[in-house]
Amino acid sequence: MTTGAGTRRTASSRMLPAGLRTRYRLTPWWAKVIVVYLLARLITTVMLLVLASVQGPNPWTGASPGYFDFASIWDGRWYDIVAESGYPSTLPIGTNGHVEQNAWAFLPAYPFLVKVVMTLTFLPWSPAAVLVSFGFGLAAALVFYRIMALRLPGSTSLFAVVLFCVAPTSALFQLAYAESMYLFLLLVSLYLLMRRRYWWMLVPVVVAAFVRPSGLAFALAMGLHVIYRWAVRRRDAFSVRERVASVTVTIVAGLAGVAWPVIAGVVTGVPDAYTATELAWRADYIGYVSLVPFTSWIQAAHWWFALWLGVLPGLGYLTLLLLIALFALWMFMPSVRRLGVDLRLWCAAYALYLLAVFFPQSSTFRILMPLAPMLGSIAQPRSRLYRAAVVIVAIALQWGWLLIAWGVDGADWTPP
Repeated sequence: MTTGAGTRRTASSRMLPAGLRTRYRLTPWWAKVIVVYLLARLITTVMLLVLASVQGPNPWTGASPGYFDFASIWDGRWYDIVAESGYPSTLPIGTNGHVEQNAWAFLPAYPFLVKVVMTLTFLPWSPAAVLVSFGFGLAAALVFYRIMALRLPGSTSLFAVVLFCVAPTSALFQLAYAESMYLFLLLVSLYLLMRRRYWWMLVPVVVAAFVRPSGLAFALAMGLHVIYRWAVRRRDAFSVRERVASVTVTIVAGLAGVAWPVIAGVVTGVPDAYTATELAWRADYIGYVSLVPFTSWIQAAHWWFALWLGVLPGLGYLTLLLLIALFALWMFMPSVRRLGVDLRLWCAAYALYLLAVFFPQSSTFRILMPLAPMLGSIAQPRSRLYRAAVVIVAIALQWGWLLIAWGVDGADWTPP
């Protein structure tokens, strides 16, 4: 296995003048990652400022808002409400008798941490939230490189970081959203998993479950990991100590995954408070329905194709089957297999989790961010032309995502 410590000249270094090659080779990996991250964030900042300059009045700001105000719209305001007011003890009920949108849909770790930063720095919500997101985004990029370097050559690992930093939804690394904090904790957990440091995983796994609602997905990935290690124990020793530790992490991850819905139920006195709150967002599309696992994507296929596009619903179902088949095929491609079993198990588990509970709409692209390890597959071709084209396409898609999902156009139904 080739790692990031290889001595071969990288494709990037060969593009530099001879006098700079030695300096490039002597530059530590973390410095390269920091430079990549800062350059990517500079590009995103320019795009956000351009978009803010033409933004009209909206539910959160006036026309042409400043950067920090513009960076904390949409869910950023919900996190602000959580940081300032906490969670309601009584669920808001609409005239139709159903639970309305409320703060219980937004987990507490990110807004409470921002509140701490606000207290320590005397910053208002918007800059404090952006600062926290920016810092966790940088930390996530550093950990992402370390994960890639466990399986891929140094130049490929660094290019994977480039893709991580310019990906279509990477603007979230500098917006008032919890994604960068969650990605950092997830990537730390995956790195420790790959290094078999099971006991160390407990803290990031538990905290992550209170940042974004995917603890059950990680529990599934851990369960599959335990089964795999047991199946190959003859060629890869699986000691009693490791068995106890890995099973413990699996159980803790599962408990952490259901903790927030339980807390919401206890505080409000409504057992399904969290689920009912989440379904309130879905109601804008398909009305108020019960959450039945593995039916949301079928419902979405019907809504998007039959009701929105006005075509036969069968085309939507066929498209859904095709997407599932293509993802499954991708998981078994050589470029993905090189990432190792642990990363593949996580991506498979998270995809299955989304298939079970998520209703696909404009937020889908943001929700797919935990599949970031798959960028290691896209990063492997070494052609300079290919790599340049992928970066250009990623930046163009980021601009497209900002236009469609972040910019607000009247009664906007395309939230990020």
